This record gives sequence, structure tokens and C-alpha cells, in this order.
Amino acid sequence: MADETIFSKIIRGEIPATILFQDERITAFADSHPQTPTHVLIVTNKLIPTVNDVTLEDEADLGHMFVVAARIAREQGIAEDGYRLIINCGRDGGQEVYHLHMHLLGGRRLGPMLMRKD
Repeated sequence: MADETIFSKIIRGEIPATILFQDERITAFADSHPQTPTHVLIVTNKLIPTVNDVTLEDEADLGHMFVVAARIAREQGIAEDGYRLIINCGRDGGQEVYHLHMHLLGGRRLGPMLMRKD
């Protein structure tokens, strides 16, 4: 796994992004290719490649991700109507950037998570 990702560069301010929240543990920014009217990426500042790489020492940061997600949902005006949080893990899970991140999606009614294949 890489020691650096595009998200690492956004966290350090080396690549421009619309930062919605940043502290010592978490950075949240608007997705550059939004899938919904509100599409925010919430990223751990520490590079954790996948959910499979999470350790007990990461527990506080991961809990903080959810607190930040709820705050941003309120600020974006989507908390009351609802939103979706997604964390992809690995190739088959659809992960494209190997830096743990959560997608916050909302701003319209979302369909089913997955289409059924019978």
C-alpha cells in the first residue's frame, strides 16, 4: 500500500479542494465528481488504507468521523430528510483510493443500496 494518497495531499493543502471541516484527526471536503447534490468525503488524516487496516488505536478517529458526518449533514441542510454514509473496502467493495474515507451522500431521495440479483 502507498505511503501517500491524493487525499494526503488534500489534507496538507497541496491540492485544492473545498474543505468543509478539518481538525487534527479528520478532514472533510466536497467530492470533485459528486454523485448526489451533497457528496462529501470524510477522511482520516492518518493514512489507514482500508477498514481491514483499522486498529484499536484508530477507534476514536473513526467515531469522530460519524460526529463530523452528522455535523456536516446539519450544515448542508440534509440531516432532517436523511442521507447515506458509505465506506467501501477493497477492490470488490468499490474502493478506489486506498485511504480510509466515508462518503456522505444526500440532497435527494436515494434509491436502494444495491439492486437485487435473483
